[in-house]
Amino acid sequence: MSSIHSDDSAAAQLSGLVPRRSYLLALLVLIGALVLVFTTWTVARDRELRTAESEFQVQTEVITDLMRQRLIYYELVAGGGVSLFASVARPTPQQWRAYVEGMNLSQRFSAMLGLGFGGYVRSSRLPDLQTEWRESGYGLLEVRPRGVRRDYGPILYLEPKTAANVAAIGYDMYSEPTRAAAMLAALESGQPQLTGPLQLIQDGAEKQTGLVLYLPVYRGGDRPQSLDARRSSMQGWVYVPFRMQRFAENSMGGAFKDARFRVYDVEGARSTLLYASPRGRDEVESAFRHSTTLDVYGRRWRLEFESSPQAQSAPRLASLQNMLALGLFASLLLYAVALTLARTEARARKIALRMTEDYRRSETRFRSAMRYSAIGKALLDSEGRIVEANPALVAIVGNNEAALLGTRFDALFDNEDHELIGKATGRTDTDGVHRATRRLHRGDGLVRQVQLTYSPVPGNVGQDITGLVQIEDVTERLRAEARVHALNRTLEARVALRTRELSVANQELEAFAYSVSHDLRAPLRAIEGFSRILIEKHAAQLDDSGRDYLSRVRKAAGRMGELIDALLQMSRLARSELKFDRIDLSRMAGEIVEELRTADPQRSVEVEIEPGLTVVGDAPLLRNLLANLLGNAWKFTRGQAQARIAFGATTNAQGLTEFHVRDNGAGFAQEYVGKLFRPFQRLHTDSDFPGHGIGLASVKRIVERHGGSIRAEGVEGKGATFTFTLPGE
Repeated sequence: MSSIHSDDSAAAQLSGLVPRRSYLLALLVLIGALVLVFTTWTVARDRELRTAESEFQVQTEVITDLMRQRLIYYELVAGGGVSLFASVARPTPQQWRAYVEGMNLSQRFSAMLGLGFGGYVRSSRLPDLQTEWRESGYGLLEVRPRGVRRDYGPILYLEPKTAANVAAIGYDMYSEPTRAAAMLAALESGQPQLTGPLQLIQDGAEKQTGLVLYLPVYRGGDRPQSLDARRSSMQGWVYVPFRMQRFAENSMGGAFKDARFRVYDVEGARSTLLYASPRGRDEVESAFRHSTTLDVYGRRWRLEFESSPQAQSAPRLASLQNMLALGLFASLLLYAVALTLARTEARARKIALRMTEDYRRSETRFRSAMRYSAIGKALLDSEGRIVEANPALVAIVGNNEAALLGTRFDALFDNEDHELIGKATGRTDTDGVHRATRRLHRGDGLVRQVQLTYSPVPGNVGQDITGLVQIEDVTERLRAEARVHALNRTLEARVALRTRELSVANQELEAFAYSVSHDLRAPLRAIEGFSRILIEKHAAQLDDSGRDYLSRVRKAAGRMGELIDALLQMSRLARSELKFDRIDLSRMAGEIVEELRTADPQRSVEVEIEPGLTVVGDAPLLRNLLANLLGNAWKFTRGQAQARIAFGATTNAQGLTEFHVRDNGAGFAQEYVGKLFRPFQRLHTDSDFPGHGIGLASVKRIVERHGGSIRAEGVEGKGATFTFTLPGE
């Protein structure tokens, strides 16, 4: 027993050590991966920074060479002016202007303000120079600043001829120490000389750093070897003034957009800032710095370069950061994989136990659903034989379960079809579920109608089960549906019969109205004729009461004739066939209004008709409609001093066009609006407004025959509005 217990204890310790070793291995994998990632990233980052710094230094050298090259261009331009003096003892201002214009300085060298010449004049020669200048037609040469000095260097030529350059003529450059030092150095050395930073004359009070490049000009174009000979042969200086800011920007040519670039003029221990490039983000530390010196025409410049921030100077560092993040992620992923593997076995065992339990419970649920379902269910094999049946199916079929097992399912129905699924009467869904209604012969001989629902289901491994079929007895439901269909057919027959009877009644009613109207005319004509003869021949034999009674009889007969005509008109509206055309209602309304004006010329009525109103309908009926509506408006505005009638259209919320006839006449009480469209119904007395009460009834019938609707709105004493729709075609 002790041996068994010791073995169990050792197994338990071993099982406890295995996960610990797995966890230790996962930790070692993490540490090794992190060390490898950090080492690789550090080496790649240092190499990338060195490469970026080398590229930055190459760019600074390129900028330095560009600045040196541009100064050489300035020297060549000034050297051309010196050559002009070598070919001509003293060129005229016109010759100087022609030379400068040929150089096109403003386009080629935008930093250069011009090309000028300053003469070297002794104090004793200054009056002679001024006299010579004036006699040559160049005007008065005023040397400034005034004062007596041993030597003068006045500006004699300066092109191109801008206002600032013209104002600089006569300025003694030799009077200013910075310029004088460069001019003297050029005289004594015979070489081009550049000044230190100064304020150019052309800039006036504007603070800008300017420089001037001087080239000495000796008589005859020679270059004397000794200092005394150079002083005695000195004629003047050709000089180039330029602004340092524009010079530096042109030299960089768009480079160093995000970096800082400074130029200092170094003189001994003192440094003077000549140019500093703008920078939008001074607060960000530069990645690299580089400084170099440039010796230019007797001056020493110190060029200091600061690169953009590290993210811009070495953009590939971002990808290295991503690589580091990816490496860290991969290290953590490896650790997670190793850690996961250590727990896989225990989890797999737990999952297997849980899946087994789930499968058992699922099987129990399925069996319970099969057994206690009120709908018959059966499992079929690949040949359509019943493998399992529930009690509900046994009850529907009228047989026992043992007899059903192994029986072909199709054998239970009429018209046995071995291809039940997909070919029998019914329908099949996209998921393969098939539904059909079949006749079932029960075991006791009864015939029932059943609804079948077949769905494919998989069986267990090695089990021949391919489908589940559900059977529902729908005999009573189908019988009820048949009774409903029979009742519907009976109702349809009754509706058709009532429709025919109504049609016949309408036809008989129309024939009756027509015959009555015609039959009534014969006695009316007799009454009217005999009453007229009495008036004409026997009026003298009658007293006043008799003549009054006879007049009333004639008026009543005339009134009855008018009512018969209205009755015939209503009959024609119902019988006439519609002929649809495109009708211009605006033009038709205008014609009707003109007819009303002609018939009643003494009235002045303001009529407003909206133009362009068209509709599709029967022209005679629509003319009748407008004649009734406009005639009513004309009639009921008779008592108004300023009668107004309007015919127009609007669009309602449903998008239909609504036409309206509006007047400011007598109007009507809104509570009686229901009587307006009834035949022979009137809201006003015949003595106030004569009529038959048939017009608005005709209007309503015309509108309804066109498939539209009409409504009326009115206020007593303030007018009425009739709005109608004509849907059209």
